[in-house]
Amino acid sequence: MSNPTVIRRQNVLNLFQQFAEEQMRAGVPPKGLEQAFAQKLQISPSMWSQIKSSRPIGDKLARQIEAACGQPAAWLDEERQPQGLSAAEQQLLAMALKAWRSTNAEGRKRLKLLLKDFIGS
Repeated sequence: MSNPTVIRRQNVLNLFQQFAEEQMRAGVPPKGLEQAFAQKLQISPSMWSQIKSSRPIGDKLARQIEAACGQPAAWLDEERQPQGLSAAEQQLLAMALKAWRSTNAEGRKRLKLLLKDFIGS
């Protein structure tokens, strides 16, 4: 049987990922999304940071998060298959996007060539 603390954390991280993707599709810049999500959950940014790393989510907070995100009661408690990108994949893509956006056409061409060489295509 899986650890309920881990399940709740994974599920709330998935909720944050969905929130962030929706906001960015709407044109909201990524900076400040963590604080905006904390505000949506009606918790402090500090508490959100603790939840992401190690703070267990108690029953009362779990129900508060579910209500704020439009999920049914006990939704956070259900184990789900991971969806979307992992944190490491997101970090890699963010670095690649930053590199892409911070360079000129020649730099972008070199980035593409490096990736093509790496994957052998």
